Amino acid sequence: MKKALFLLGADSFEQIYGDEQAAEIGRLVETSPAPLLRDVEIILSGWGAPVMDAAFLNAAPRLEAVFYGAGSVRGFVTDAFWDRGIVLSSAWAMNAVPVAEFTLAQILLALKRTWPHALSIVRGGLEGRKRFPVPGAYGTTVGIISLGAVGRKVCELLKPFDLHVLAYDPFVDDAVFEQLGARRVGLDELFERCDVVSLHAPNLPSTRGMIAGAHFERMKPDATFINTARGDVIREREMADVLRRRPDLWAILDVLANNDRGEDPDIYALPNVVITPHIAGSMGRECLRMGKAMVDELRRYLASEPLRWAITRERLAVMA
Repeated sequence: MKKALFLLGADSFEQIYGDEQAAEIGRLVETSPAPLLRDVEIILSGWGAPVMDAAFLNAAPRLEAVFYGAGSVRGFVTDAFWDRGIVLSSAWAMNAVPVAEFTLAQILLALKRTWPHALSIVRGGLEGRKRFPVPGAYGTTVGIISLGAVGRKVCELLKPFDLHVLAYDPFVDDAVFEQLGARRVGLDELFERCDVVSLHAPNLPSTRGMIAGAHFERMKPDATFINTARGDVIREREMADVLRRRPDLWAILDVLANNDRGEDPDIYALPNVVITPHIAGSMGRECLRMGKAMVDELRRYLASEPLRWAITRERLAVMA
């Protein structure tokens, strides 16, 4: 049997793998007693993974595959890792599921103007509550920015609803738009026509700051913007300026710029902004979905079958 090592935070191990998945892994590879790093052939990891740089890899000369039971691998992979030709698989597609589900919930709540109504009661009581225009979830239009794993899943989840879906992604073929039931439009048109705009673009040098204040200025009256991607994709100060001038617009932000600290300190006080603490991704039992995916990938790897969720250097260049 190949020698394998769990290498992640203690809390992450319990969240992602737990006893059941760990037992299954133990039937596939040798994990106990834990082998020395120099003997390890396979690493099973997750949040808390160490940076796998040249020094780390020199200490693990037999390492051939890493299975990462979480989303983005950017925090630990290095050029030295890719140069060694180590196989890498990640649960990125599994982590996209709860993000898409959270987004669907927020889209439907936004179409009912749930947050404005609820917060008007919190701030003014039943006597001071306000009535806001409600687009509703019939014949209205939702815009999806970027058709990566999350954006595509959101489109799939929207199919049962009587909504029009517009999408922006210059790197995806028309066939994908057709399959998802989304109409391809430019970014300006998407902001102009949609009752709800949901951002799912990865945080890359090419996307950083791609959503500017001018886009928010184009939004139709009473529209809502949702961000479950990364805060740095937005020019946050420009967005905040528009939201101050246009109280009819609302923003639901699960992420902020500057590592979720925000660029504009006043954004927390804006009455038309709802901020959640980066909770869209896998939490609680949702994390076990990611661990199971990596157990399945490990099984494929040992059977010399193609991996479903493999990541290469080239693929990572366009991923979150």
